[in-house]
Amino acid sequence: MTAPPVSRSSSDFEKDIEKSADLEKEHENIVHALEPDFDDPNFDPNAVVLEDDSPYPEVRSAVANIDDPSMPCSTIRSWTIGVVFAIVMSGLNQFFFFRYPSVTIGNLVAQLLSFPVGRLWSRFMPNVKIFGAAVNPGPYTVKEHVLTTIMATVGASSAYATDIVAVQKVYYNQQYNFLYQWMMVMSTQLIGFSIGGIARRFLVQPPSMIWPANLVNCALFNTLHHQQYTGIGNRGGISRERFFTYAVLCSTCWYFFPGYIFQALSYFSWICWIVPDNVVVNQLFGVASGLGMSLVTFDWAQIAYIGSPLATPWWAEANVAAGFVFFFWLLTPVLYYTNTWYSQYMPISSRTSFDNTGQSYNVTAIVNSDATFNAEQYLNYSPLFLSTTFALSYGLSFASITATLTHAFLYFRKQIWTQARRAMHEQPDIHARLMSVYSQVPEWWYATLFLTMFAFGIIVIECWTTHFPVWAFVLSLLIAFFYVVPIGMIQAITNQQVGLNVITELIIGYALPGRPVAMMMFKTWGYITMYQALVFTSDFKLGHYMKIPPRPMFWAQVLATVVAGTVQLGVQAWMFSNIDGICTTDQPDGFICPSTEVFGTASIIWGVIGPKLQFSYGQIYYALLYFFLIGALAPCVSYLISLKFPNSFIKYVNFPVIFTGTGLIPPATAINYVPWAIVGFIFQYVIRRRYFSWWTKYNYVLSAALDSGVAIAVVLIYFCLQYPKNGSIGADTIQTWWGNTVFTKTGDWDSVSLKTLAPGETFGPTTWTADH
Repeated sequence: MTAPPVSRSSSDFEKDIEKSADLEKEHENIVHALEPDFDDPNFDPNAVVLEDDSPYPEVRSAVANIDDPSMPCSTIRSWTIGVVFAIVMSGLNQFFFFRYPSVTIGNLVAQLLSFPVGRLWSRFMPNVKIFGAAVNPGPYTVKEHVLTTIMATVGASSAYATDIVAVQKVYYNQQYNFLYQWMMVMSTQLIGFSIGGIARRFLVQPPSMIWPANLVNCALFNTLHHQQYTGIGNRGGISRERFFTYAVLCSTCWYFFPGYIFQALSYFSWICWIVPDNVVVNQLFGVASGLGMSLVTFDWAQIAYIGSPLATPWWAEANVAAGFVFFFWLLTPVLYYTNTWYSQYMPISSRTSFDNTGQSYNVTAIVNSDATFNAEQYLNYSPLFLSTTFALSYGLSFASITATLTHAFLYFRKQIWTQARRAMHEQPDIHARLMSVYSQVPEWWYATLFLTMFAFGIIVIECWTTHFPVWAFVLSLLIAFFYVVPIGMIQAITNQQVGLNVITELIIGYALPGRPVAMMMFKTWGYITMYQALVFTSDFKLGHYMKIPPRPMFWAQVLATVVAGTVQLGVQAWMFSNIDGICTTDQPDGFICPSTEVFGTASIIWGVIGPKLQFSYGQIYYALLYFFLIGALAPCVSYLISLKFPNSFIKYVNFPVIFTGTGLIPPATAINYVPWAIVGFIFQYVIRRRYFSWWTKYNYVLSAALDSGVAIAVVLIYFCLQYPKNGSIGADTIQTWWGNTVFTKTGDWDSVSLKTLAPGETFGPTTWTADH
């Protein structure tokens, strides 16, 4: 029988109304407490929950809002595994850094491999103590895993300064002792960590600084360790662990096709295959030297080349996509086909420089034996020319530098001022409150690290012949210090980083022309100091999410960086002493040093020739300097419009992201940007809006799985199929069939230009200056 309806009095309805009003009021109070001090496009007041959790659904979907302070973290196990991985990964990455094709062992590989190692340790190592610390404290915990992974990856990539050492030897015949190399690498790698300590209150503690890329790692950590948290709840479907396993297997198996068996799926320039000799079609639809209007690739490595589209917020991806379409699909063809900058005599997109015969620029033709600029030879040779996309990328870099400052002042000034006065524990965020139980890193630790590394830098530039004055060293650090907070805030919100490499080259090129070693040092300390500060800060945010005590986090990063940098210099020294013909174009084992070549060429272009002969008034690329003004004014326009129309789409327009989002072009092309934006739209907009529960549970796990699968497949392909037998496996079969060669038989792959010169002809101005 059906139960009779329960009658309700008017007082019951009044109580329900009062309860609803109370909940609404509570929600408003929570929104007000958590709302950032700037107009944050990531913040949606309707997505704020009454639970004590992050106001951002992205964070709730990947990060636990609980903590167990008693969980082991800084243990003999975590430090031992972390140091061993730091040694192995940094050594292998440095070894392959000088080889083409190369393979890089990234953070996801370390995250995956260290997990079973920790589990095996907990199972087989004896339960004894060394100096009072347990060798085997029990099950391998997620906090130990996080600390191990950070140690393995913080210095795993080749240190930027190792290229200075290589260029000095290869290009300028300068070979200083190991102490010089070690102190320079340590200073450039660690001095940024001290600056990152100051930036913590601005870039780590506020809940609005979400650092989207870290959410992928958090999701993977929690999946591997079966962490339970309120961000997921009971949403049905298979578990995240099983979903991750299936996705990794599929990603690994699939990558064998675009990565080895059928590489045309990666370079999917299908229109160019139909008309391989049509220059205009290959320039517009090509993916190697063209503008990539073919739209499609089936290679996740290509799609995620500029970062996972599943980790970046859609509004930020839309800014990048809009900037790409305007500057590279609209402006670039206009500039190229009107022959601006004599561009029709070069490919429309290229990462190399050219002389006035259309050939690669021969930098050795304009330098003396001591690597100084030879004005007479420069006048007898040629000015330097750039492809349209390369030249435009410099202009966009100029615009991003000034746009960042204007944007930070207009949008972030209140947030910066508030955070500067607010104590570290006074954050309206559950994660900050959970972290408040741990002791913070004392400020004097950062000060000591800074002074030590500053002294290392002074010793390097004064005790060896570098032509690098101390005032320029100080200026490079001031630039990095000045930009770290505004650039960090943009990266923490949008997952896009503004680079300082071009602006530092420009400044030192004007200040100290004709000093290539000084240029490389200024660029490294100016750019990498900021970059390392943000690496340090990003890792601290990961520790913030995963509840790692700050003091072990600090020492783990410092120790691992010292170990990794030392190992890299040792590996590099061994390679230059034992590999015949290293850094020559015909080295039989592929150790041709492509990065060193680019770094060395840049040292001559910016350090020897100097920007005055390229960008000053009357020079070919003078117009690009107007991008500084464009970058400074553009955020003002969007800001004023947003004041008039606060709820319009203009609140999502971010000019630093628009200008810097395409900063990897070249060498990146549309094949990296267009599919990235398409996939981002599908997952970060369509699925997130229509299937929010699925997105919350699986999105970041899927991103981690796809990246992990590619990383595993790359290692398997390289070590099993490419490295053995000098790459001759399948040379007569799989390497030569149509699917692996069709994209190489096109004008796009051959980097064709619209106009060609007869032998002896030149293009460009008939006279040029060589006066610095």
